[in-house]
Amino acid sequence: MKEKIQNELHAVLDGLPEMKFSTREEIRNSRVLTKQAFEGEAPISRSKVRVTDKHIPGHEEGQNIRVRIYEPVMPVKTISPGLYWIHGGGYLSGTPEMNDELCERFVLEAGCVVISVAYRLAPEHPFPAGVEDCYTGLKWMAEHAGELGIDAERIGVAGHSAGGGLTAAVSLMARDRGGPEIAFQMPLCPMLDYRNITISSREITDTRVWNYYSNQAAWKAYLGDQTEDVPAYASPAQAEDFSGLPPTYTMVGSADPFRDETIEYISRLSQSGVQAEFHLYPGCFHGFEGIAPQAEVSQRAVRGYVDALKRNL
Repeated sequence: MKEKIQNELHAVLDGLPEMKFSTREEIRNSRVLTKQAFEGEAPISRSKVRVTDKHIPGHEEGQNIRVRIYEPVMPVKTISPGLYWIHGGGYLSGTPEMNDELCERFVLEAGCVVISVAYRLAPEHPFPAGVEDCYTGLKWMAEHAGELGIDAERIGVAGHSAGGGLTAAVSLMARDRGGPEIAFQMPLCPMLDYRNITISSREITDTRVWNYYSNQAAWKAYLGDQTEDVPAYASPAQAEDFSGLPPTYTMVGSADPFRDETIEYISRLSQSGVQAEFHLYPGCFHGFEGIAPQAEVSQRAVRGYVDALKRNL
């Protein structure tokens, strides 16, 4: 693996523990570690960004969905673009809090009001629970755009890893179900294809980073008993028609299991007439920009998708 990674990431890779998602106990442990990693971390600028939690009605009777709202403290004279953010975690773990700093950066640098959704997680809640939660939250955001200070014609959807896969799925849902209107989508290093048949999905086996084995385990947990005729809303790579989707920005590292499915996705979008921008970062593993935020390549990658929001919303 080390020969695939660029030099400034070597030390970070050497310090990473093994990643295990094979059993429910290991999944629970990963959730605890994720929660502990982000507990007590103050947002980067509480004086400039207000962060509040709200519970909204879910799509199932009696169900509530938590959304986390990031907005500028100082009132703005005009309505702002809105970004609907979906966190990663292999469909198994993660919370909106894990992306506090990034979401606040979207507020401060891209001028967005950000809504981040706490969707239900597998294996307790397999497909379609998580994606339906995400779609329900997006509809709520669009329906309440005025009171949120959001321009309903400038709503983007974005997410990282599994959140990127859910971004792609929600964009398909919004197209097929007649709304809400999405102006831009940004599925970053997205988890799109349950089949694990690409070269990149099979060549990354280092258990310190997201790899072939963790990917198999995560998809099995997310899909549950559904192993045949998996729909595009679960695995967006299965979609037959990519026309009518919003302009798209995406990126991935060359040592990421999702490299090839991301390249295929962006190619099919382009062939369908969708405006699409793609960046491949040489020698970078999955989630490099969050794991090694001080690396020059990480800062360049994050700057790339902040700038993409500014250009497209």
